[in-house]
Amino acid sequence: MRTFASALALAVALGLAVPASAHEAGDWLFRFGGSNVDPKSDNGTLDLSVLELGGQQIDVDDKWGVTFNVTYMYTANIGIEVLAALPYEHDISVGILGEVGSVKHLPPTVSLQYHFMPQATFQPYAGLGVNYTRFFSEDETGILNDLDAKLDIDSSSFGLAAQLGFDYMINDRWFVNVDVRWIDIDTKATVTVPDVGRLRADVEIDPIVYGLHVGYRF
Repeated sequence: MRTFASALALAVALGLAVPASAHEAGDWLFRFGGSNVDPKSDNGTLDLSVLELGGQQIDVDDKWGVTFNVTYMYTANIGIEVLAALPYEHDISVGILGEVGSVKHLPPTVSLQYHFMPQATFQPYAGLGVNYTRFFSEDETGILNDLDAKLDIDSSSFGLAAQLGFDYMINDRWFVNVDVRWIDIDTKATVTVPDVGRLRADVEIDPIVYGLHVGYRF
């Protein structure tokens, strides 16, 4: 932690000391790279009392995927960012049942950003916005497949999103970007088991998203 803090302090010092071409009103910032979507550890409970198994914890695994975003700078400090990605696919596990299925999702997010030091080489920013997550392509595995059961995930989720990040300018056009986001993503899962019925659970994903990108300023 001390080493990271020292490195961050050095980056800030360099950003203040080294001249860089400033972000200005009317600039477009395009970033392309990868992000890890890491759901919180406890995603909900599926009540399996009808199978005499009680409540079983739901876990959604983390995944890396391709992400890209575009920011339009209204002023030197204020920008609007749109985040997009290629589809993510997450495996879903339920307690002692193990892995029971998977689902794909797309997480487009729109954020209002404030850039604190647009004239520096090291340019930190903070953002707040709204996320829309679309779920699709559910797939049953393990015991659900054996029981010929069906997994359904509610198709969409709306929630707040917050981010912290920075751009590190390599030259007047190219830069490296690192960001961390928290996104409020909640949905409902339904498992339909023949001769048993429907089992429903609230699923709170609420991931931290870690991003690393290469950027270009137009």
